[in-house]
Amino acid sequence: MLEKQNRGFDYRNMQNLNSLAVDIGGTFTDVVVRSQGQVFIAKRLTTPADLLEGFFDGVKRALDRAEIGPDDINGVIVHATTVVTNALIERKGGRTAAVFTSGFPDILRLRDERRYDMYDPQIEFPRPLVSPEHVFTVRERVLADGSMLQELDEADVETLIEALEREQIEAVSICFLHSYMNPANERKLAEILHRRMPKLHVTASSEVAPQIREYLRASTAAANAYAMPISQPYLSRLERRLADEKYPSKPLIMLSSGGVVGPSTAGHLPVRMVESGPAAGALGSSYIAEALRLKDMLAFDMGGTTAKVCLIQNYRPLITTSFEIDRMYRYKEGSGLPITVPCIDMIEIGSGGGSIARVDDMGLLKVGPHSAGSTPGPACYGRGGTNATVTDADVVLGAVDAQKFLGGAMKLDAGAAEAAIGQLAAKLGVSLIAAARGIFQVVCESMASAVRAHAADRGVDYRGVPLLAFGGAGPVHACGVAQLLNSRTVIFPPVASVFSAFGALVTPMRLDMVRSHLSRGSRINWTAVDALLDDMEASGRQALGDAGCPAADISFQFSADMRYYGQQHEITVDFDRRPGPGDEAGMLRERFERMYEQHYKITQAHMDIEITAWRVVARGPAPPAPAVARSSATQGAEPEHRKVHIWTDNQDVLVMPRAALVPGQVVQGPVILEEAETTLIVPPGWTARVGELNCVFAERQN
Repeated sequence: MLEKQNRGFDYRNMQNLNSLAVDIGGTFTDVVVRSQGQVFIAKRLTTPADLLEGFFDGVKRALDRAEIGPDDINGVIVHATTVVTNALIERKGGRTAAVFTSGFPDILRLRDERRYDMYDPQIEFPRPLVSPEHVFTVRERVLADGSMLQELDEADVETLIEALEREQIEAVSICFLHSYMNPANERKLAEILHRRMPKLHVTASSEVAPQIREYLRASTAAANAYAMPISQPYLSRLERRLADEKYPSKPLIMLSSGGVVGPSTAGHLPVRMVESGPAAGALGSSYIAEALRLKDMLAFDMGGTTAKVCLIQNYRPLITTSFEIDRMYRYKEGSGLPITVPCIDMIEIGSGGGSIARVDDMGLLKVGPHSAGSTPGPACYGRGGTNATVTDADVVLGAVDAQKFLGGAMKLDAGAAEAAIGQLAAKLGVSLIAAARGIFQVVCESMASAVRAHAADRGVDYRGVPLLAFGGAGPVHACGVAQLLNSRTVIFPPVASVFSAFGALVTPMRLDMVRSHLSRGSRINWTAVDALLDDMEASGRQALGDAGCPAADISFQFSADMRYYGQQHEITVDFDRRPGPGDEAGMLRERFERMYEQHYKITQAHMDIEITAWRVVARGPAPPAPAVARSSATQGAEPEHRKVHIWTDNQDVLVMPRAALVPGQVVQGPVILEEAETTLIVPPGWTARVGELNCVFAERQN
């Protein structure tokens, strides 16, 4: 059994293998099984108390529909999870300490001294993941050029170990000054702690974020350490249970950057998993964009807890080198805890199906960011929730049929939804329908506003760009968002409600690595740079090899963080090949100035360039995409009409199964297209048709 688990996969010949993907979200756990090129899906409520309960229950349902068993999964098992996100945001990680260079204990509290709102005298920041009483220092010192001024003081280490044992610390982050240039002292302390305290989870900043800028590195290392006591046992349990239940394959874990790696790598670097679920959706969107030959697209993922929007440009999602978690103000950069690891660039909006509607102090209707989640869930779930949510409003408006939710497997309580919305309506002094319609409109406007801000910050003109709608609630609200964004096309892919899990099946193995090395473009120390690139290539080969990727199938992409000499911030510049001696005045400068001009419309030809970090992406080949067949869950149902109140009161709207819409057929809106796991809403003035890949294209006519 062990030999079977450790074998690699020939991705080029996987079309006929049986593979499995599971995406655990805040409200629902989504499962996609690929068997003989076809797709079978399952969706069930997430089980926060034990995520693996929902994982394996959902997998069993999907396998039963595919009529195969666990031992038939002879392809990959890919997993995207919120376990790290939940631990960080809900502050449910391990008991964590931080160790800094003597004299610098306050890095996490002082941050970088930036104010995200200079006019707010009562500005707030999230509290650090490590409490002040668990911050320690030891004597050591590395200078900015990497030279050793003082080696690690072992007497201080003994005092540190006593304190860690006394405080019953579970995890520790180590962040010494300039360790990105010389990690010797960090590595020595980590080795001592591993030897003396083998149960302690240790994170060295030079391993998880070997980059300049002290606070960014310290914050990332602290987040990684904080999540390790949760992520490593979780992934170990997942591996053991898969083996116990006779699954032949080891799991692959989705990373925030849009790649997959083995559980040992992911468990050691959990901070790279923070956005794993949304990243899978972005990769699926990239696949659809390429298949439909749409260079630019807005990927709109609205689930039960949040909505996410990702910009697809030139068929690929944008990648950022840092992001924030736990923001005090959702749209204000700098108000959260920064994480400096590669991540697909997206904006998260607190507007999911379970987002709670409320009346603020000024008597105005607000929706989100707090969510009812899966427990207790919206009032209509009948699980004890009493707050009015977006899903409750959708039920009251007739957008969602309470008797057909999840194909009828989970019937909703329409009376409870009306009661919850009714309480809100009384506070607002409006009718039940007006309150529900207000929630629908507010949530669409908040999502559109977030897209506008996100696109404007990146210099992207979003107007007219097609919208790809997925997630359980995405197809319900997508056309409303598109109208506000002046977009004339909304695309509903097959298996839209579990599309992020589908995306996990079309993403390659990938690991992003970075090493800081400050150098002027006119006099690069190529001996040092080559050593850094060689080290990153070796790390990439090992990580992807551990995940089962054959060495011959691993390729590398190279880039660098560059700026004009004297500037404070950089841009990441991609190269077609590995840079080397002689490229200073050629490829490096040419690529940098081309991208700089795209960003700022100017160049500074008289200025020298400076490189602050080198980046390497190790990737394996992408597996072939499974066929995405039309849903047959409601194929036998007959078209009907029902009263819907989304656009006006008591509007008679055609309701038909999505599967009944045949290729070439055009249906005039308003129309509601139902499938087992979600509902497609096409407003008045729009048409719907089935096009390539069995996608439904909703197109605005005026």
